[in-house]
Amino acid sequence: MMENAYVLDACALIALLEKEDGANVVLKLYNEAKTNRIKLMMSKLNLLEVYYGTLRDYGLDQAHKLIESISKSPIQIVSDFSDEVFVEAGRLKASYKISLADSIALAEAAVRQALLVTCDHHEFDIIEQNEPIKFLWIR
Repeated sequence: MMENAYVLDACALIALLEKEDGANVVLKLYNEAKTNRIKLMMSKLNLLEVYYGTLRDYGLDQAHKLIESISKSPIQIVSDFSDEVFVEAGRLKASYKISLADSIALAEAAVRQALLVTCDHHEFDIIEQNEPIKFLWIR
């Protein structure tokens, strides 16, 4: 496993931004990433999920502030994905009833041997039971 590496799912970032249950877990990771004790990553596709939700619910100004804030944060945004992530995401998408964005987050965590930070039990419990992907459940 890549030591101290975490991949954020959209719900984890949303929990932090909206101060939902589990936000304290994500905030702890965020603060550890600020001091370079861990590597905190998120696929740009998963960030898009947060962006369009912010745009829909709070408007364009808030959506732009979100992107500006994330760009200055310790969260490394993964803008493209390797062939290995491409193949793994395709396999996961074909094998389970999950969204494309979820398949990318899962594949990034699998390929990087990182923990996927999430709260989406309804989507990922079956995957945790059947795949070697490791999860950090925030709630």
